[in-house]
Amino acid sequence: MRTRGTAPVVVGLALIWAAFYAANDRFLSAANLTNLVLQIAAVGTIAAGLALVLLLGEIDLSAGVVSGLCAGVMAILHVKQGWGPLPALLAGLASGAAIGTFHGLWITRLRVPSFVVTLAGLLAWQGALLHVLGGTGTVNLPESPITALAGTFFGPAVTWPMAGIAVLVHGAALWADRRARSKAGLPLPPWRAPAARLLVTASAVVAATGVFSQDRGLPLAVLIFVGLVASVDLVLRRTRFGRHVLAVGGNAEAARRAGIRVDRIRLAVFAAGSTFAAAGGVLAASRLLAVNQSSGSGDVLLDAIAAAVIGGTSLFGGRGSAWSALLGALVIGSISNGMDLLALPSSVKLMVTGAVLLVAASIDALGLGKPPFAALRRVRRAA
Repeated sequence: MRTRGTAPVVVGLALIWAAFYAANDRFLSAANLTNLVLQIAAVGTIAAGLALVLLLGEIDLSAGVVSGLCAGVMAILHVKQGWGPLPALLAGLASGAAIGTFHGLWITRLRVPSFVVTLAGLLAWQGALLHVLGGTGTVNLPESPITALAGTFFGPAVTWPMAGIAVLVHGAALWADRRARSKAGLPLPPWRAPAARLLVTASAVVAATGVFSQDRGLPLAVLIFVGLVASVDLVLRRTRFGRHVLAVGGNAEAARRAGIRVDRIRLAVFAAGSTFAAAGGVLAASRLLAVNQSSGSGDVLLDAIAAAVIGGTSLFGGRGSAWSALLGALVIGSISNGMDLLALPSSVKLMVTGAVLLVAASIDALGLGKPPFAALRRVRRAA
């Protein structure tokens, strides 16, 4: 999987943080950084699903309103129909999966471009949200396990052991990668490369844990977001399905000739993408304690797409990673949060975010080079 790497994104994020800290020293306070990661959890989750779609070289313009609609379905079932929190939440996620499956069938069976199908969905599902919410237009969520998703924080007694486990798991994954390369007869990189990656990861985890511990603790919403991103990364790097997704995004015709069922891959990815959108909508409703007619609208879709692209997922398909959603969401969220602290107008925030997205997309286009066939070669070796 070829990407432009995370180093430019990390450097850019560090520069953004330094600039906002120089303008307002509250930016890097524990309370503000905790609020920042809570703010990006919903959009980042939607971006993780969009990253999968972008890896196919496709687009989903309905992800934002789908997140709002599925949150609305959950809220109506829980508050108006008396469903329990868990069945209502599962129904919201199932709604997202059904919508994504519908999009995927329309795209694969009728060969309508994903841009058109999901643009129609953007309009239709917005109308469905208005219909679901009815005349009131707003559904307030009572205190329940649903609102606890964004209102639960883990103290140091839980957070530090979890941080240690995360570092150990990452180290074990690096070791497993090295052993797999050795067994396959592939050249092994110097030890300093995985050691440096482990050191960077451990430093980031320890720093984040220290920040959370100084405030309310580790938010459950952030844990869910990171867990979903890690799951997508595991699927992309460790499963045949993940290799097929990258191969289809790299060159669909070559993937088809290699025996990959391209339409099934597209269908599954669109279903997964809308399910992630539904999960993002649930997290947003949990944080805001309500669902209304504007849920999932506004700049939610644009921020999610921008997060995936800025984080390193190619608009041309076949290149990127799940972690692009996390890094890109941090960049987008940091710009928004920092400008809010400085009381800058929304016009400036939108122009800056657009400029950052344009630069990221331009870097991707300039570095595209030849179509990536690495994923296809991996599929042929595994066959």
